[in-house]
Amino acid sequence: MYYYFWGMHWFWWFFWILLWMVFFSFMMPMRRTTYREMQSPLQLLKRRYAAGEITSEEYEERRAKLLRDANVK
Repeated sequence: MYYYFWGMHWFWWFFWILLWMVFFSFMMPMRRTTYREMQSPLQLLKRRYAAGEITSEEYEERRAKLLRDANVK
């Protein structure tokens, strides 16, 4: 009788650990994707400009296009 108790005990530990691993493995990619989708194109442009990926002229040109297109809709 005592042997079966410990057998079930270890089964449940294994079950809950496995359940949490599956849960977090599915949640992590969604969280990263959702953050990217929440940023507007203007925010992404500002981030690229702040990081030095684009020049001031490129930033102003693309910003003007984004604002113009936003007003058209």
